[in-house]
Amino acid sequence: MGIVVVSGATCSCSSGTTPCALKVTSQLKCMAEGKPIATIQDMQPGANLASFGMCTSLANPAVASATAAALGVLTPQPCTMTPAGTWTSNKATVMIGGKPCVTNESTLTCGMGMGVIKILSAGQAKVMV
Repeated sequence: MGIVVVSGATCSCSSGTTPCALKVTSQLKCMAEGKPIATIQDMQPGANLASFGMCTSLANPAVASATAAALGVLTPQPCTMTPAGTWTSNKATVMIGGKPCVTNESTLTCGMGMGVIKILSAGQAKVMV
């Protein structure tokens, strides 16, 4: 069983240094504990997800360049999260406005640093799917 993710949920990136909060903008009518439930469309940088601090992935061209300039010493650079698609949802049968909802088991891949973004805290604990 997955726990439905709502606005204010905490996310982390495997290549980032700090977690960030998820802001739901794809729909504002279906709620859990008084907060809008996230759909797979809630993945835009700035609008839905803030920065994950510094990126540590050598797949990120900025990190690779800075690390090369530092003679191979890993040199993290500011996160410029770029989603490579939408959230994956293993509960694709639970739809909100025709879009699958995000659960605590969902993941999102960053196309910039190839980090995997996961849900640390769903923002609510009562609604499960």
